Order: sequence, then C-alpha cells, then structure tokens
Amino acid sequence: MQKLTALILTFVLSGCVFPGVYKINVQQGNIVTDEELTQLTEGMPRSQVHAVMGTPLMLNPVDPSREYYLYTFQREGGDIQEQRIIVYYEDDQYAYYEAQLLEETPAY
Repeated sequence: MQKLTALILTFVLSGCVFPGVYKINVQQGNIVTDEELTQLTEGMPRSQVHAVMGTPLMLNPVDPSREYYLYTFQREGGDIQEQRIIVYYEDDQYAYYEAQLLEETPAY
C-alpha cells in the first residue's frame, strides 16, 4: 500500500513541473498610444477625454482631479512590462498628463 501511495504521489507531483506547458501572453488594462495622447487638448471635457482614451482603469474617490490609465503585458510567463498614464483635470476639464510609456505596445 505504501508503494502505491508513493507511486501516485510521484505522478501527481511530477505533473506540476511537466516541461512544455503552454504559457499564454497576458495583457491587462488600457492600451493607449502616442497618437491618442496627441489628440488631447487643454480644456477638453472629461467625457471627450474618455472618448479618445477609453474608460480609465482606476479612479481616485478622494481626488477626482486624476484618472489612471494602466497597461501591463506579460509574455509567456516572463517579466511584466508596465505602462502608466495619469490624466489631470482642473474644474472637470483636461489640464495635462504624465506618462510612463512602453517603447512599443507588445499587444500589436
């Protein structure tokens, strides 16, 4: 009985490290390009910014003058690449943005 249990346990544990397991690319968040950022002009209403860039991933409930557009990409279980854009508003109109963009958007 102990040999059977050991054999079953060996097969179960060896399945966890099986070589050749398919790993997928994982992308999450808002894909924002330079072209979309250049369409933003000072004084645009918030709804028009959303029409250009999409719905922000994160909203700050304490400070509604900022919206966060995040994008992460992980290729086949490798390192996670991240892009961050923070859009700032004054009186509910677009003022400026801060961006930490990826050199290329891997999703395309």
